[in-house]
Parts: sequence; structure tokens; C-alpha cells
Amino acid sequence: MAGIDETRTFVPVRIAILTVSDTRTLADDKSGDTLQERVKGAGHILADRAILKDDVEAIRAKVQAWISDANIDCIITTGGTGFTGRDVTPEATRAVIERDAPGIAEALRAFDRDLSTEGTPRADLAVFVSEESNHYVAPKCGGQFRYDGILQQIHELNVAGVPYRLYLQSDLGRAQLPEHKAYLFLNQTALKEVTDMCIGL
Repeated sequence: MAGIDETRTFVPVRIAILTVSDTRTLADDKSGDTLQERVKGAGHILADRAILKDDVEAIRAKVQAWISDANIDCIITTGGTGFTGRDVTPEATRAVIERDAPGIAEALRAFDRDLSTEGTPRADLAVFVSEESNHYVAPKCGGQFRYDGILQQIHELNVAGVPYRLYLQSDLGRAQLPEHKAYLFLNQTALKEVTDMCIGL
């Protein structure tokens, strides 16, 4: 995997966030708030944000308007993806996209399943990443850098066929976290006190 060229100037992406819900408002739109926080935290620009009810035509019209807006580079939708008759986000967005990439969505869902801490371990190896893994982490020597090497290490585990359970390092404080025979921390530079305690076991 090629590393990030640190000599290139960072270019923020202008992102629009659409929440689809019959019940949420800006006052209680938790998923929209989380996306907005992460967009800005990563150095990108919140170009627009909206909440729409589960209506195919309204969703389609909003997404199409954003696609036509030269000041918007990326659109993120949240909500309306269940199996009830009112959940129509996939159908609405599919009508305006030019190319589908289902593998990305499947990878995200698999990642989410791995982050579940319920039940018994599926493997003896527990792999931990910090919430900053996909953004920036501060090494002990100072400064910041993009830690894309974490994704490469996870890829190598998958290729090697090593069974493991993936967690966020913040999960270490949870009492229900299953015990594993081995703990692997992929980003040692972002270790927190609770992580150091775990390594000492």
C-alpha cells in the first residue's frame, strides 16, 4: 500500500450531509451531528446539511440539487436504510448515481460487525485501533502524521487468514469486553493509560 505523500498540500473536501428521518430534527439528529463533527474534525468543510422525511422524490431532488452544486464535492446520507415501507434512501439515491460501488458498503458493514463487543470472542487474537486511526495520531516524538499503515496491517492479517476480533481502543474500559489470549495494538503511538495497563497483563 502506498503511503500518503506528505509533500502535497491538504485539500479539504466540501461535504453535504443529508439525514433521512420522519422523526428527527436538527435538535436531536445524533447521526448527523456525529458526521458533522467528524467532517470538521478531519479538516474538511461542511458545505450544507439537511433533514428530510422518508420521501423518494424529496430525497432524490435534494441529492440531485447537491450534485449540481459546484460548491459541493461529496454527499453523505444517513438514515432511511432499513426494511420498513418508509425506508427508501437506497432507492432514492440509486436513481441519481452514475456508478455503484457495493463492495465499499459491504466492507463498512463487516467492519461494524467486528466492532461489536457482545457475545463470546470469535478468535483468540484481539486487535485494537484507536478512534483516531483513520485521521491523525500524535506520536510521542511530537508532530502529527497520517497512520494509513494500520489499514495495511489489517489487510495483511486478512490475507494471512489469521482469525481476530477488531475493537476500538476505547472499548478497553468496557466491563463486558471478552477476554482474549493475545492483544495486538496496531497504533502504538496513540496508546492511552488503559491501553498500557492492558499490555501489562
